Amino acid sequence: MSSKDQTGAGRTRRPRREAGTDTRAPEQERTPHPGGRPRDPAIEEAILKATRERLATDGYTRMTIGDVVADAGVTRPTLYRRWPNKYELVVDALHYGLQKQRDAYPPMDVDGVAPLEAFTEAVRRLDPRYHNERAMALHGNFMGEAEREPALFEQMREHGNKPRCAELMQTLRHLQETGAVRKDADLDTVVVLCFGSYFGEYLQTGAPTPADHADRVVAALWPTIRADEHG
Repeated sequence: MSSKDQTGAGRTRRPRREAGTDTRAPEQERTPHPGGRPRDPAIEEAILKATRERLATDGYTRMTIGDVVADAGVTRPTLYRRWPNKYELVVDALHYGLQKQRDAYPPMDVDGVAPLEAFTEAVRRLDPRYHNERAMALHGNFMGEAEREPALFEQMREHGNKPRCAELMQTLRHLQETGAVRKDADLDTVVVLCFGSYFGEYLQTGAPTPADHADRVVAALWPTIRADEHG
């Protein structure tokens, strides 16, 4: 791995350069030529997709800029004009995938469906592989880097997992306010159980998420949280 690809652990959004390690590209590579052609979104997308594939296959530590540019069919200067180092590239690749998943969600009208259906749809959206079949590998690699690259793991938690779980929590609270869910229901635990069920299923089988997974999870939990009049 070249020195450009190495990063230190435990930093914040932009990594600190350590002695003897230059994570930045040369200035002439990082600064676009004045008056040059505008950036091509298709090139940026190709780089981000190649980064995500490498993250799933190799993990953060083993992934190199050289591999990414080769996979994307671009040059190092092309990549470094957009991202100063591997860490910044990976953060943007993570956000790119999360946005793609959010865009793939169908509209959800909690008021327009039955409480059980609303709960089921919200659980279905928790699936990390809702839009990306390799999402479990990405999660595993980020978790494996938690001690060496805690900032990356935090990016996954804050911008991937927490918003996904927050949508389920919002749905459950709405159902609680409308009287469909018991006032004393432990919603935090329900969210953890629902989200964790996808990882438990994958760790046990290694297979794609079953089509009826959300239905089975909800069938097990709904009797414990529903209000008596919604039995």
